[in-house]
Amino acid sequence: MDYTLAIDNAPETIPGGTGILLLHPSIGETDRIDTDFLKTDTDNFFVVSTRTTAREVEQKLEHYDVDESKAEILDTLSVERGYSRRPSDRVHYVASPDDLEGVVSKTRTFLESHEGKRRVSVDSLTEMAYYADDEGVFEATDRILDLLVEFDAVGLFHLSKEVHDEAVLARFRDLFDVVLDLNVDGNLTVEFDEE
Repeated sequence: MDYTLAIDNAPETIPGGTGILLLHPSIGETDRIDTDFLKTDTDNFFVVSTRTTAREVEQKLEHYDVDESKAEILDTLSVERGYSRRPSDRVHYVASPDDLEGVVSKTRTFLESHEGKRRVSVDSLTEMAYYADDEGVFEATDRILDLLVEFDAVGLFHLSKEVHDEAVLARFRDLFDVVLDLNVDGNLTVEFDEE
């Protein structure tokens, strides 16, 4: 199935199974891109949050008027930091951002347990690599991309271009069909692999 993509200069639709890499500066404002991606043409979405807690994700969704009833959130920070946790049908936890197996497993569970149009946001790969390592995160990303294909879903993956060297950035870019490159001025360029 096709998914509407509400992003300037990008194709109007993308097929299920498509992964999108969002390259951004460390101080880049990615929330608008992320929330526009999540709330457009979707039945349910899954936010893998490695930078903020579930509560902060909920606040972001509310601020950008995203329907929270469609959301499930994977909080990777609260357990490690000793914050209070309130597991629910919509909020899940793993021990820390380097629990890559847990992240992949919880993503599969979400995709298996929902039908229709499903979107996944991973914010961010950079934070996962900070806790784990580039190689582990690369492999986990590849596995999540395979899940998107298997379940006809789409995903948006955040990666800071100021933290990783060119070789690492190039390796991640090669995994994705669509690359969004956000510069410090807020301008966005889109690279689309039409093969």
